[in-house]
Amino acid sequence: MDSPDSGIFKLASVGGYLDALSSITREMTLVERSNLIFLDKCLHQQWGLGQNVLLNWCSQGSGIALLVVPHYAVADFATAPDAEARPVGAGNGGYTEAPRTRPSEDFFKSLLSGRRRLEPDQLAKVARLLGIEMTHLALRQPLSDHPAQQAIVEKMVKRYSITYVPSRAVVLFDIVGFSLLTPFEQMTQLNSLSYSLNSAQHKLSSKRIGIDFARSTTGDGFYIWNRDLTLEANVNLFHFMQLVLADNAIAQSKARQNTVPRLRACFHVGGSYEFHQAEGLNPTLYNYIVGDVTVALARIIERTRPGQILVGEFAAQMLASDGDSMSQATLDSLDFVERAARSIAQLAGIELSGERVELIKCYLTGARLENGKYTVRRLITRDKHGIARGVYNAKANIHRHNAAPILLGIEDHVVGADDSLHDRSEHLLRPASI
Repeated sequence: MDSPDSGIFKLASVGGYLDALSSITREMTLVERSNLIFLDKCLHQQWGLGQNVLLNWCSQGSGIALLVVPHYAVADFATAPDAEARPVGAGNGGYTEAPRTRPSEDFFKSLLSGRRRLEPDQLAKVARLLGIEMTHLALRQPLSDHPAQQAIVEKMVKRYSITYVPSRAVVLFDIVGFSLLTPFEQMTQLNSLSYSLNSAQHKLSSKRIGIDFARSTTGDGFYIWNRDLTLEANVNLFHFMQLVLADNAIAQSKARQNTVPRLRACFHVGGSYEFHQAEGLNPTLYNYIVGDVTVALARIIERTRPGQILVGEFAAQMLASDGDSMSQATLDSLDFVERAARSIAQLAGIELSGERVELIKCYLTGARLENGKYTVRRLITRDKHGIARGVYNAKANIHRHNAAPILLGIEDHVVGADDSLHDRSEHLLRPASI
């Protein structure tokens, strides 16, 4: 294999990549910056155009020690039976078989979800447990212990790896009847949806709401997620969904041709794997996701009516701000939407189609009680594989100054217990205030 300095491994974008990772690189000396660029070329060589996955690393002498496994061995590490012949690295991407007891799936997920930098004794222990050899990468000078530079190396390693996120919020926007459109209509409707996404993100930015959204296309829509994994970030994503649907509703009211899509949307929280697809001969700077959360959304959207908003049933741990510190909070779907409803006041003053928003109400629908309050209706659906999933019907009412309100979602009576899209429903006793 060619050396990292050979022409095939010259990454034209690596300087820009370092700038994208952290502004601290602009303050580094040329020697430090050159050392990181050389490290990235070494990591690129170990990655082998996607043949291998980089798991963990630690500083070692004048370079780093690295755990490298073939991409096809990743699933085997998590699923091979106990005390059975299992994959073992043989150096240089080799692959041999040896009897051993496999580590648990949770252990392997912890390697993919935790910090990739380990202490030397921890890295050696993981190598023994997985049955792989450590790879040493010699650098031009030892890495600095500065936290910023260590963080950059951490991100560089993750770029050539897979990351497991146990709890991530994701929105799925789906264009109704997309496959029946002409190619020109498909193009214009996707472009219209893209504009609504950009417009909603710009409006949130104008309110100084921290956002770092990513998207990937489904062909007839988009998955949207926040790279930030905190509770606040997840709530911001929920508000983002409402602004996208509001912008789309306004565009629909003005369109004369079939150029604006009719949407249906789902919001869910669940586990996902992140990875960087190859673009040319290099992994992209931006990550993609796949996992339980995207699978659930794809199944839920099949049972979603045009114009409807569904929230999947979940109970997830989220990192929440607690004064000056952060703590884990466990929220279910109802808790989460209630939290979002309380924080939505921060969107007051946003302009939609030139009119100032005065009030937004978002809630999960249900039957009205005698005291004037509402329950929350829990719907049970079965996907094409027969798997039952709990979902909730959501609505949002956006009131603007001197303009008609924008009503998003569909009424609860439309989603009645005899709805052919759902198998059954039940009313939860916890009331929903609207």
